Amino acid sequence: MGKTEVDPVEARLAGQLAHLRAEHGWSLEELAARTGVSRSTLSRLERAEISPTAAMLGKLCSAYGRTMSQLLAEAEADFPQLVRADRQTVWRDEASGFTRRSVSPPHPGSRGELVEGTLRPGADISYDEPPVAGLEQHIWVLDGTLEVSAGGGTHRIKTGDCLRFRLWGRSRFHNPGPGPARYALVIVLP
Repeated sequence: MGKTEVDPVEARLAGQLAHLRAEHGWSLEELAARTGVSRSTLSRLERAEISPTAAMLGKLCSAYGRTMSQLLAEAEADFPQLVRADRQTVWRDEASGFTRRSVSPPHPGSRGELVEGTLRPGADISYDEPPVAGLEQHIWVLDGTLEVSAGGGTHRIKTGDCLRFRLWGRSRFHNPGPGPARYALVIVLP
């Protein structure tokens, strides 16, 4: 069933997704083949009829060679130096239990960004590949416990712990519970 009211962030994101596909000169069929997301789902995403999941956005980011923050920031009108809390883009994937706040969105000339992520207990999100090969990530758990699989290993990180790595392949974020896991994610482009 389609949504009756479109969130402004999702409407801008839908427009950006359609723009990127046109910019690359890809048909819906070609993008579906590159991402493994069905043609009909892609069409509905571009018309803001459905909300993308974190996994879908991950696949689209990989196809377009962008981080999720870059994609979300490109849907914004401007890139101010000071990003007030009430102006930070918040995106929610209710189905997978993931909330993402772009604390310091990407900016032309800057290779780093800061994201706050929250996973509800039991949430489990997998990404087939990084949006950009060799992406550097630093994950600092602010509250709770997070299990992160990357680079062939799985790490259980708790409040105050920091995991850092360069991402070349699959990754997985899992909250084993019992409470929400809130973390800061620093992303640095290679």
